Amino acid sequence: MLIHPPAPSGATTVSGSEADALTVDRELATANVDRAAVLTGSGMAIFTFLLFFLYPRFSSGEINPILFQVTLTVIVLTIFSFSFSGLYYYQIRVLKMTSAQERASMRNGNLLWVLGTLFAGSEPALILFTVGLAAVALVALSLWLLYIYIIASQFRAASSH
Repeated sequence: MLIHPPAPSGATTVSGSEADALTVDRELATANVDRAAVLTGSGMAIFTFLLFFLYPRFSSGEINPILFQVTLTVIVLTIFSFSFSGLYYYQIRVLKMTSAQERASMRNGNLLWVLGTLFAGSEPALILFTVGLAAVALVALSLWLLYIYIIASQFRAASSH
């Protein structure tokens, strides 16, 4: 966002193209609502699948109870991160908001979206560790850690601009 130096009168001016850059893309917000809804539904399906197939093994003591509960907790966090991000994107479409409020809502939605993807990325490793497939789980864990590194690198690059 570029803001021109103050005019002689002391007022700050912004060109038309820069003003456009300050506004939130409502079509993107709408698309993000749809994406969040799909990923929330996918998370619910994974949650239901795990309960259906792994809860009997949990009850009989065949799987690690702590790891099973951590896995379910991460899936719940994933579901609600995507749900809350969708709410932030949705309010941009339905509420009368100032440009600053829209940008803040988009930022909050984006933050929750990233958290949701971080949680979702950990699920394969957690599920694989829970069912005892440690070798494959280590591959999934390594990829998830690489994902975290890439996100952190992108955040640092974006913060330096």
